[in-house]
Amino acid sequence: MNNKATQGKDLLSVILRGITVAAAVITGVTVAIIVGYILIKGIPSIDSSLFALNYTSDNQSLTTSFINTVLMTALALVIAVPLGVGAAIYLTEYTRNSGKLVTLIRYAAETLAGIPSIVYGLFGMLFFVVSLRMGFSLLAGSLTIAIMVLPTIMRTSEEALLSVPMQYREGAFALGAGKLRTVFRVILPAASSGILSGMILAIGRIVGESAALIFTAGTVAEFPTSVFSSTRTLSVHMYSLASEGLHIDKAYATAVVLLALVAIINAAALLVMRRITKGRQHL
Repeated sequence: MNNKATQGKDLLSVILRGITVAAAVITGVTVAIIVGYILIKGIPSIDSSLFALNYTSDNQSLTTSFINTVLMTALALVIAVPLGVGAAIYLTEYTRNSGKLVTLIRYAAETLAGIPSIVYGLFGMLFFVVSLRMGFSLLAGSLTIAIMVLPTIMRTSEEALLSVPMQYREGAFALGAGKLRTVFRVILPAASSGILSGMILAIGRIVGESAALIFTAGTVAEFPTSVFSSTRTLSVHMYSLASEGLHIDKAYATAVVLLALVAIINAAALLVMRRITKGRQHL
């Protein structure tokens, strides 16, 4: 009887392992096909005119869009990260992980995380662009994107804080540290790698977003003179070129640059995470 049960468990284990391996292979092959197709189509179209300082109808330069993407990402993170991490600290450290308010906040965050980006774009246009009279601007786009990535940052930060062992808190309290000092000197450093993972996810969504930014930041391919200037990010630039149907080759070239930017950001973030992990191990 026991032998049959053991054989049944072994067979189920083999089947589940095969399914997971097949899923991993399919995912890897799909990603490789997409990336390879973009590289094959885009790399031959990359030339010096694509990196000209100013955009014209002749060169379709992406330099201004690249700078705008960096500015948009930085400004959105400056707004969203303190709010998201602060909300996560409140939920994990000050509410004891219970209560109606905690349930409501988590439900709202999960709901916001599932809303399509076009809805955020319409909200940003009606509220920031029209009601607050910001116009199509870098600030309106950054605020809209910050609201969009806030649930992701909050939930990943919350999970990172919850993963910190309770002994860290008890040890800090035993040494006489207050609640605030314990949070900023003990808990946040221990959860920094998880919080950074949430920031990586947020950066990926910001860099690849186009629908929300078309309605809030605009499509002007120029360097912004202020936060109220209309801007065009790389994803919006790629969409504009593809939708016109006249410069599909440049759109693929822009996609290659966008992939390279995301890869560099992810590599830098992983390097920082490894250094943080090594530093904690040495301590």
